[in-house]
Amino acid sequence: MRAAPTILHLDMDAFFAAAEQAAKPSLRGKPVVVGGLGPRGVVATASYEARRFGVHSAMPMGQARRLAPNAAYLVPRFSFYRSISEQVMELLGLLSPLVEPLSLDEAFVDLEAGGVADDPASARAAGERLRADILATTGLTGSVGLAASKMIAKIASEEAKPNGLVLIEPGTERELLGPRSVRILPGVGPATGEHLRRAGMTTVSDLAEAGEDELVRLLGRAHGASLYRMAQGYDDRAVVAERDAKSVSVEDTFDVDLHDRTRIRAEVERLAERCVGRLRASGHSGRTIVLKVRRFDFSTLTRSETLRGPTDALGVVREAAGRLLDAVDTTGGVRLLGVGVSGLADYTQEDLFAQAEAAAEAAGERAAGEADGAARTDGVAGAETAGAGAAGPVERHWTPGHDVRHAVYGAGWVQGSGVGRVTVRFEEPWSAPGRVRTFAVDDPELTAGEALPLVRRGTPVGGAVPPAAAGHGDGSGPDPFPSRP
Repeated sequence: MRAAPTILHLDMDAFFAAAEQAAKPSLRGKPVVVGGLGPRGVVATASYEARRFGVHSAMPMGQARRLAPNAAYLVPRFSFYRSISEQVMELLGLLSPLVEPLSLDEAFVDLEAGGVADDPASARAAGERLRADILATTGLTGSVGLAASKMIAKIASEEAKPNGLVLIEPGTERELLGPRSVRILPGVGPATGEHLRRAGMTTVSDLAEAGEDELVRLLGRAHGASLYRMAQGYDDRAVVAERDAKSVSVEDTFDVDLHDRTRIRAEVERLAERCVGRLRASGHSGRTIVLKVRRFDFSTLTRSETLRGPTDALGVVREAAGRLLDAVDTTGGVRLLGVGVSGLADYTQEDLFAQAEAAAEAAGERAAGEADGAARTDGVAGAETAGAGAAGPVERHWTPGHDVRHAVYGAGWVQGSGVGRVTVRFEEPWSAPGRVRTFAVDDPELTAGEALPLVRRGTPVGGAVPPAAAGHGDGSGPDPFPSRP
């Protein structure tokens, strides 16, 4: 444990939703929910305005719509969020060489290793500078926790939300933790929390008073001993600059169970393509191909195949995933599919003959899949409307929240689509709320667009204010989708 609060934890505020509000002036101060919009979709992030209605992350989207029917519901734009995350992580890298990202919007920083802090005053100054730099660079706000350990720094950043900074002085950890619920400690989930409750332990002070032997008896040697140390406020984990990725995977949950075997195979091939894209982007290859299938009755099957050497070849991964699918019974229907690659390496040592053979065998099926993929863009996708085996017209589908551009009206975003029409609001991050216009889904002047930067010429967007200070925070403002078809 350190003598100074030089471990910093940054957590961006309602990151996905805040980024959408900053990009879309008409949504500032309004409830915004980001996640899967289908019947089985779940909430990824809710803005603070939406949280006042009881909406929270991991909630079923149907329940969120019942709680906040007038909120704006948007599909995530991960490439957009990733670009903002890269800007934030670059700012963290200026503070210290030891930055440990936990997700796109969260990271630990060792300020002592960067030489920017060695006491409470300098640590607080570094944290305040970071918050100001993030706002100036991205137009978004983040909350900062400072403490002598990672556990307490993370708790402090949660206390600081939204858009604040909390510093916990070393030596006050037990006083801080004592009255809190046991669920505040890392590794205490619903099941462990309930187990402890039945044993009469609901607060952290209860754990400290119970003693290490009792916790070991209840939870086992490793977990019990670790939990006792944390209940004492002790956490000596170091900030780790690089984490070795163990696997790369993608998965999709379908609104309606898939029964058609051809469709299931096509989805597996599409997932394999996405997985390989992520694998290559991370600079890795892998030896073990994994297929995940969740069936109609929620039973989940996982099948894997280990290759002779690591690969990042699409044909090889696709073929392996197809072979794994052949061994799975999908008779009753499939609600989720996933494809992953594990056993990662930073090089490729492929059997070239086997790779060429697999690629040749997949050529015909791959051509069909890539033709379909070519019609897809970030926000608009092609869907065949003709019968099987017939070359028919393609109807474009527009995703709510995604960027578009019109030849006459310029940049905008999709508010909704249906019955052959698409509604677009034309506005930019630095403009006033824009006008709404409706077009035919196949309007040739309307195309998928690129995400615009949130900050222009170094000036934060007008909406980059603490969520609590934004107007219409109670969600009483006008429906952001008045013209949805």
